[in-house]
Amino acid sequence: MPAQRAIAAFKTRQPNCAQSVLRAFQREHGVTEDKIAQAQHLGGGRADGGRCGALHAACELVEHEAVRGSLRTAFAAKAGSELCREIRKSKTLSCEQCVELAAELVASLGKRK
Repeated sequence: MPAQRAIAAFKTRQPNCAQSVLRAFQREHGVTEDKIAQAQHLGGGRADGGRCGALHAACELVEHEAVRGSLRTAFAAKAGSELCREIRKSKTLSCEQCVELAAELVASLGKRK
């Protein structure tokens, strides 16, 4: 269900991709409204290193660096890259699809616990 919540947030509330992923996991991960508001600057390839904002937010929800690495690898395998500009240029996934993929990956980590 987090993927559907992320997509709904992206479509109806008009936050950026990072904010949508954080909002989808707000209850499960205790994400505050302040943290969601602070993610406003992460959309459009402005996350660290030009990374996709949805992926960046997903990584913020994960505690262990090794798991973050696995998440980044899985995301890049489907999206073609971790970088927003490259994903958009290749038209591999839309922003909405990046939000959905990032949320699905985080949700799948929770199921493995």
